[in-house]
Amino acid sequence: MADPILIGGEWKPGRGPDMVSIYPADGSENGVVAGADAADVDEAVAKGRAAMADPAWRDMKPHERGGLLMGVSRLISERHEELARLQMRDNGKPIGETRALVASAAGTFRYYGAVAETMEDEITPSRGPYVSMSIYDPIGVVAAITPWNSPVASDAQKLAPALAAGCAVILKPAGVTPLVALELGRICEAAGIPPGIVSVLPGPGSVIGDALVTHPDIARVAFTGGTEVGRRIARQAADKLMPVSLELGGKSPTVVFADAKIDHAVNGVIFGIFSSSGESCIAGSRLFVQRGILDEFTAALVAKTEALRIGDPADERTQMGPLVSMAHRDGIERYVALGRAEGGEVLTGGARPEGSGFDYEKGSFYRPTIFAGLPNDARMVQEEIFGPVLAILPFDDEDDLVAQANDTVFGLACGLWTEDYRRAWRLARRIDAGTVWINTYKMFSIATPFGGLKESGTGREKGRQGIRQYQEQKALYWGTNETPIGWAD
Repeated sequence: MADPILIGGEWKPGRGPDMVSIYPADGSENGVVAGADAADVDEAVAKGRAAMADPAWRDMKPHERGGLLMGVSRLISERHEELARLQMRDNGKPIGETRALVASAAGTFRYYGAVAETMEDEITPSRGPYVSMSIYDPIGVVAAITPWNSPVASDAQKLAPALAAGCAVILKPAGVTPLVALELGRICEAAGIPPGIVSVLPGPGSVIGDALVTHPDIARVAFTGGTEVGRRIARQAADKLMPVSLELGGKSPTVVFADAKIDHAVNGVIFGIFSSSGESCIAGSRLFVQRGILDEFTAALVAKTEALRIGDPADERTQMGPLVSMAHRDGIERYVALGRAEGGEVLTGGARPEGSGFDYEKGSFYRPTIFAGLPNDARMVQEEIFGPVLAILPFDDEDDLVAQANDTVFGLACGLWTEDYRRAWRLARRIDAGTVWINTYKMFSIATPFGGLKESGTGREKGRQGIRQYQEQKALYWGTNETPIGWAD
């Protein structure tokens, strides 16, 4: 029997098709949940509106709301290992990585618990006989639509600021990874979040996502996922004049100059593309190496890539687990075939792993793959693959590098490896990317805003101002004049 889902404060079967969670390492079944449908969306929205109007939530002081978020953080930390293993089974990430994601989720709730009680309204300068103020009210019931690659962290990045702002939240996790989102729903309840404030509705994006985005009582949508779906959400939101934040795809450049510390850069490039099996929007999938060190750097990179440990996600030593599904691996293989057809040379990888020690046939594994010999305008270099595939391209000077790095529809992230801080400063400003890492990669802080340029999205998440995206600004004027307004006399 399928497990229930959280609809407006009640755990009950959804009205939609069942959603099956599969362990990508061996194809076994983790569990089945009763997916939602459009009627469940209507119910969750209605109960979310009612819960927001209840004085128990509406009149809650900011420090009290912050305390609830701190409680969510504590419960996540108390269940750290359990949640990490659940996340591991839901999408196949190695256990070391899922532990880090759970810790990130706890930190996100803790951060926004602190923000909730320290954000201030403003007294604005008066230009007449009045005191003027700017205050902030919750925007309403909001939808959080999250991806399958890092659910627990992505869920927290949307849930925590929305709850801190005083909103009700309907969380729509990816259909293939519903389990952690449902556990977060239980944790929110256990921490004292009132019934109806959080709903968790797993289901097909074409049904649940569309129902949420077009619902007249959804006041805002925060979406992380593919660019094409983001375009559709933007069009639907425009019809409602509804604000959205869209964190979309990427094809991020990583740049290695001749003066870089080679060992640092090799490790950083490998981490940037092959951690998470490349299933990351900010993966550094286009590598630009200054021509003078191209051969030396490529040899070091290939050798270290071939030493990566691929296998059981539950093994503490594993660096790369399986891809999220067999279907996704099929898509990666099509891109690798395309790269070969476009004239690229596979320096390592380009196939499924083999060998003793782990039964790779049962899972959706793929070897880390490095291409050389492709031009920057090749489809395999330009299109987001969302897997462990790296293309190496040479460059000669800064102007050549900037022209190639910016020759993409995306603008999410970039990595720069150089010991010249002046150069790093120049290029960080010239390259089109929402985040630039200098002599590091994939480092994150919940206190630092994150988002993309161009087709990588719009809006920013995280940081203190992240709470304001879930609030409406309102002006108050308090008259101080001693005599009536003269116009009416």
